Amino acid sequence: MRQIEEMEGLKIGGHNINNIRYADDTVLTVDSEEKLQELLNKVVEESKNKGLELNSKKTESMVITRKTSIPKCEIEIEVNTIKQANSFKYLETQITSDGRNHQEIKSRIAQAKASFQQMKSIMTNIKISIVVR
Repeated sequence: MRQIEEMEGLKIGGHNINNIRYADDTVLTVDSEEKLQELLNKVVEESKNKGLELNSKKTESMVITRKTSIPKCEIEIEVNTIKQANSFKYLETQITSDGRNHQEIKSRIAQAKASFQQMKSIMTNIKISIVVR
């Protein structure tokens, strides 16, 4: 991944960010289809140099935009066109093509409600003192 550090990505807080990694999960971040293809080609090339191979069936692209119509993004790993997703889960967080994460917020609220329901009998029990000593 050091080979792609200087390649163009997104400017965030004055820093060039073209990839986000955790264990064997990687997200490539750029602002155009052409730059994504170039960055992906370099990752594929460097992976091959290390004896690794990207699985085109497990690789997806996604365009994040506030436009109502999502542009088509045709990215390839060698001769295989990868699937374009409308959302994906990364590190247990749902990322959507509109960048608003309404589904993620709803999911987190539902998880909090479920957790409260499990603890409700304890938290609402008037026999348990609130006083901490």
